[in-house]
Amino acid sequence: MDAGRKPLALLAFMDVKLGMKVADLGAGTGYTTELLARSVGSTGVVYAQNNQFILERFAEKPLTARLAKPVMAHVVRVDREFDDPLPPAATNLDLVVNVLFYHDTVWMGVDRPRMNAAVLAALKPGGAYVIVDHEAKSGRGVGDVKTLHRIEEAVLRKEVEAAGFRFESANDALRNPADTKDWNASPSAAGDKRGTSDRFAIKFVKPAS
Repeated sequence: MDAGRKPLALLAFMDVKLGMKVADLGAGTGYTTELLARSVGSTGVVYAQNNQFILERFAEKPLTARLAKPVMAHVVRVDREFDDPLPPAATNLDLVVNVLFYHDTVWMGVDRPRMNAAVLAALKPGGAYVIVDHEAKSGRGVGDVKTLHRIEEAVLRKEVEAAGFRFESANDALRNPADTKDWNASPSAAGDKRGTSDRFAIKFVKPAS
């Protein structure tokens, strides 16, 4: 998936460093989790969160296999719902990421204000919350979250800022102006178009005070 995911550009934008404490929300089969684990090294820790739906639907077996790799020794598997996604031990985090799963929390009926508040509480002051997702057509808001697996960036940004985060920056590495945004970007439905959707990558920061 590297060609479509552009991991080097994404990791640079996340500014992941050795020894960091990070969390991957909606870790799925662990693609991003492994990238984070390799980046934080043996002195860091990665919390890989999935809810029961994700695990039962597609992630349990491949995630378990990936977690058996030696490089994943410092990954903590977290089976929790998105409403309260992180365990009590996940405090003073440097970074929390949500890659291509935020839109799913909408149609799953997740209490997103509660989820974002939990992320804010888990981060250290100055810690970052990075979200990557498939862009919807302008004006669609959350109208395509289940049918096309897309969400409008402006709506997502408003939700996260309402939780107390400060928007810091965006990265255009995953942008694709040629995307018509009228097709299903879900991995199981995208087919040959997988990895070509117009995706936004945005970074929020927990204010120092």
